[in-house]
Amino acid sequence: MHTPVFHPNRALGACSLVALAAALSFAPAAQAAKQKVCVFDILGTAGDGYNSAKDYALEMQKFGADIELKAYIDERVAVEDFRTGQCDAVMATALRTRQFNAMTAALDSVGASTIVRNGKLDMASSIEVVRKTVQTFASPKAASLMVNGNFEVGGIAPLGAAYAFVNDRAISNLEASSGKRVAAFDHDKAQAQLISRVGARPVAADVMNFGTMFNNGNVDVVMAPSIAFKPLELHKGMGTKGAVHRFPLTILTYQMIFKRDKFPEGYGQKSREIWFSRFDTVIELIKRADATIPAKFWMDPSPEDAERYINLMRDGRIEMAEKGFYDKKGLKIIKRIRCDVAPASSDCGQPTENW
Repeated sequence: MHTPVFHPNRALGACSLVALAAALSFAPAAQAAKQKVCVFDILGTAGDGYNSAKDYALEMQKFGADIELKAYIDERVAVEDFRTGQCDAVMATALRTRQFNAMTAALDSVGASTIVRNGKLDMASSIEVVRKTVQTFASPKAASLMVNGNFEVGGIAPLGAAYAFVNDRAISNLEASSGKRVAAFDHDKAQAQLISRVGARPVAADVMNFGTMFNNGNVDVVMAPSIAFKPLELHKGMGTKGAVHRFPLTILTYQMIFKRDKFPEGYGQKSREIWFSRFDTVIELIKRADATIPAKFWMDPSPEDAERYINLMRDGRIEMAEKGFYDKKGLKIIKRIRCDVAPASSDCGQPTENW
C-alpha cells in the first residue's frame, strides 16, 4: 500500500535538511532572472523546511544565486504550479514528482526496499537499499536517466518508512484489515488498488486531510512515516487501543525536480551529489522521529507474517508495474541493489522484476 508522504514539516528535521540541500544546490546557478522554487511545506513559511531553504538561499547569493522561494501547504498546488511554469523547480514527495521521472519514483513502490531476514525486519539493510539506490542515481553514469525532456531530478532524500497506524491493535495483520477503512491518496492510483487487493476498503484522502480523517475516526488505518506522528497528532486517532505496525510498506522519498533550461549546464549532477552527501544525517533525524513514538504503540509482525508480507508486496509491485503504475526499469535497478544487499532474499533467485 504505497503511501504518500504526509510530510508534516514541524518535526520534520529531515525535510529541513532536504530544503537546505536544495538551497545549497542552487549556488552554481548564476542567472539574470530569479530562479523560482516551489517548496512543499505543510506549515508554509512557518515550517522548518521553508525557513532553512530561505536562509541558505540568501547565503548562497554571494556565489551568484538569485533564488525566490515560494512555500505551499498543499503539495498538489505546488506541483501543478511547477508543471504550468510558475516555478522553475519543485521540492515534493516522489508520489507527486513521479509524473516528471517515474524511474526515480520507483523507490517509493510498495516493498521495493524492504528486507526481511529469517522472519525479522532488517531495517538497516532496508535503509542500505535506499542509500545505494540514491547513490546510483547520483552517479555521473546515471545522469542521462535523471533527465526526462526538460525535466531533471536534482536530488533525492529519504523521508522514512511508511508504517501502518491503526486505531485498534486487533488489526494485527492483513486478514484483520479485511473490510477496514484505509486512507488512500487519490493522486496515487496504485494505492487504492493495493488496498482493495488485501480486502480493505480504500477511502479517498489527501495530504491536507488524512490525519484529521484518522483522528476523527473516519478511517481505521493510515500509512505515514514517523515524522508525521507528532505534527499530525496521530496519537489521537490511535487512542488507547491503537498501534503502529513496525513493518515498512515502503521507505518514502522527497525529490527535487527542476527545469533544465532555467539552470546552467551540469547543475543537476552537482545538486544530486549534494543531496546524497546529506543522506546519513537525514537518516539520523528519521531515527529520532521513530523514537518519538512511545514503545507501547509499536507492534511487530510474526516471522510468518513478515515473510508473507514480503511476497505479497512483491506480487503487488509486479501487478502495478504491469498496469503501468510503477516504472519497470526503476524496479529492475532496485531489485539488483536489493539482492546485492541481501542475496539470500527469496526473490533473488527468481526472474521477477527482471524486465
